Amino acid sequence: MEGGALSSNRAIVGTNDGFVDREVFLNVYDLTPFNSYSIWFGFGIFHTGIEVYGMEYGFGAHDYSISGVFEVDPRSCPGFIYRCSISLGHIDMSASEFREFIETMASDYHGDTYHLISKNCNHFTDDISHRLNCKRIPGWVNRLAKFGSIFSCLLPDSLESTTVKQLPEYHTYEDDVSDSGSNSSSQEASENEEVDHKVLISPTRTAEIAFIKEIPR
Repeated sequence: MEGGALSSNRAIVGTNDGFVDREVFLNVYDLTPFNSYSIWFGFGIFHTGIEVYGMEYGFGAHDYSISGVFEVDPRSCPGFIYRCSISLGHIDMSASEFREFIETMASDYHGDTYHLISKNCNHFTDDISHRLNCKRIPGWVNRLAKFGSIFSCLLPDSLESTTVKQLPEYHTYEDDVSDSGSNSSSQEASENEEVDHKVLISPTRTAEIAFIKEIPR
């Protein structure tokens, strides 16, 4: 296979807040079993997530102008077939600094801006890795999108604008904390609150994907 090799080790370094894992991994998933054959020709259809500090972060599509960046347990994104992990380097920021970073980045990746060819999950992971001063993701991971951008006239419209159908459905998350003064809230406010609390949940409930709440720039 082209690109990086499977990596199973985790580098541990000492910091003031204890021993933490600062290695950055690209977790690669197959979107289709056909990848087992097409990878030998240098292309395939892949989903990727960035693993940092024991969580994996990805980008998916939905119909709302809010964060499409989500987090999930590493190497367990529902709807995809895990293939391998590739080490991209290490970061210098603390866990809290990284959290602020990913929440800020979420404002650049709204779910309704997802596009399979021009702004997909692999563009997201490459951008995040670059901003963390780590390696760029291997070229074979997003080669199909690069091909599509050059020969878009050969691709059907449905493929150019499709969302990632393999991602779990979106469901409303009910907050456990109730507001005693909510009776006076308007219907518009309720609708906005519902959108703010959208969460990605696996239909099989074997894993949970939750949106990262964005920090406006």
